[in-house]
Amino acid sequence: MGVASKAWRYSGGLVLNNLDFSIPQQQKPKQHSEKLHFYNCFLGWKWRPTVAVPWTVVCGLMLFAVGLISLFTGHVASDLEWCSQRLVKRTWYYKLGRGSHAPIDIWQSKFSNFYYGCSERGPHFAPAVRERLSNGYLLIATSGGLNQQRTGITDAVVVARILNATLVVPELDHHSYWKDESDFFDIFDVHWFISYLAKDVPVVKKVPEKVMKSMEKPPYTMRVPRKSDSEYYVEQVLPILLRRRDLSLGKTIGSAKECGGLYYFEEADVVQLTKFDYRLSNDLDEDLQKLRCRVNYHALRFTKPIRNLGQRLVTRMRKMAKRFIAVHLRFEPDMLAFSGCYYGGGDKERFELREIRKRWETLPEITPEEERMRGKCPLTPHEVGLLLRALGFENNTYLYVASGEIYGGEETLRPLRQLFPNFYTKEMLAGEELKPFLPFSSRMAAIDYIVCDESDVFVTNNNGNMAKVLAGRRRYMGHKRTIRPNAKRLSALFTARNKMDWSTFARKVKSCQRGFMGEPEEIKPGRGEFHEYPASCICQKPSKYYVVNKNKGDQKFIKVLNVSEPESSNKIFGNEHEKSLLKWKNRTTSTETVPITEDVDHDDFLSD
Repeated sequence: MGVASKAWRYSGGLVLNNLDFSIPQQQKPKQHSEKLHFYNCFLGWKWRPTVAVPWTVVCGLMLFAVGLISLFTGHVASDLEWCSQRLVKRTWYYKLGRGSHAPIDIWQSKFSNFYYGCSERGPHFAPAVRERLSNGYLLIATSGGLNQQRTGITDAVVVARILNATLVVPELDHHSYWKDESDFFDIFDVHWFISYLAKDVPVVKKVPEKVMKSMEKPPYTMRVPRKSDSEYYVEQVLPILLRRRDLSLGKTIGSAKECGGLYYFEEADVVQLTKFDYRLSNDLDEDLQKLRCRVNYHALRFTKPIRNLGQRLVTRMRKMAKRFIAVHLRFEPDMLAFSGCYYGGGDKERFELREIRKRWETLPEITPEEERMRGKCPLTPHEVGLLLRALGFENNTYLYVASGEIYGGEETLRPLRQLFPNFYTKEMLAGEELKPFLPFSSRMAAIDYIVCDESDVFVTNNNGNMAKVLAGRRRYMGHKRTIRPNAKRLSALFTARNKMDWSTFARKVKSCQRGFMGEPEEIKPGRGEFHEYPASCICQKPSKYYVVNKNKGDQKFIKVLNVSEPESSNKIFGNEHEKSLLKWKNRTTSTETVPITEDVDHDDFLSD
């Protein structure tokens, strides 16, 4: 187990508010002589170099020329983006889809059938140690809102495993901006949590009384640096957990004291880690990464009242529409103040947000214009609506909006409601059923979490904790369509939208969003936050089989076509899938239809 073993021994003619253009039904695109000339040159001119010139140089020079033309015409050459994409090595499933420039299904990824979530324990993953044989008790104090705390709880389990310690059910944050007094057992099913992780880490509700009485001092409290690696915990935290452990001469760790040539520790075997959010590195052993997934996607199950209400809201949305979009809209006053961005509200907005920003004394002085150019500003509700319409979602699409207090209230939401009249929130769907949860922001957020997770498409206007956690979960649960705004490129488009017609705007938005639609392998493994891109827990089915789901009566059929095997493939299969995959290989020829039983990845998140 590596280090861990050391401790073991978003079209239709709608006029938009504040816009000088409308969304027409049909419109012929303008022809630009410069662009046509480039196409003619590109398609008809035969390149006869006297010396061998790499294709990358040729394509780079042409893109540079187009860039210069774009400066004068005011048009970005988005139609020529494919040229640069030719230089990128595609994986085998993109070849099946006729190239990466093919139209994208805005409701679902056609490549999701090739991947599945896999977080099974590896063959060398040792069973959890018994509580009484562990290296002590680990207390965790989480920080932030619900989803920030969720990442902290997930990482706490992994840290307990690294330290070979017994984890005490984590303490939730009662002092953050939301002032929610909920405890762990008010939000999560604590019994399920403990039992699900029994083979990974011993978990108890509290430190035993006899241990507390035997302690001469309160538990040692410390805060570890952000994104600390496994070695840090072994070298800096483990010694504090160990109590009166003899060490051989010369191996002094932490605050060990010498006695007769031997070293021992006087500290008690209980340690508390505070402000525990993002305190564990993204780069861990594969077994530990899979443990992260088991905790986040299976062990952390909401309480039955939260699950039941969340599922009822999903059912009500499904009764109104076969499919719907969930929009996570972070536009609360504190969120906007923290971002340092300006949203066009004049002096009133500047004053109000500046006063809120004073709560964080360490925040640096920033320029709103620069932050927007860097893509650091959350999209406004109006911009979210424009994004979705430009991507192709019609105005009869049903929206579930998950949000807190919206800065500017209904006035801010009006443009989004005009673009999508079928607009619903948990308050509209639940009514009186929501009353018991109203005083608790984390429980309200948990209800939104369930509906967003069950939606056909999930869209966010920000890159906050809930957006990241849900993006990761939806990848793990089958790459359900998840749209992240490419804020850095979209900000320039939104600023210049009155200078172009709707068809041009929509085309450019679609170009900007390529690579931000929740497709598999949009990002290289190891890049980004693990909670958003759990690459170690997403496995690829055998690439020599092209699987297409078809409904036929009460059975689900798959059509299996032979396709070329990639030069190299990373095949890591879980035990629960291995047998069915072998059957496909043994029972199929070049083309045939095989009835199979539906392989369900058991999602305990919504089960009773």
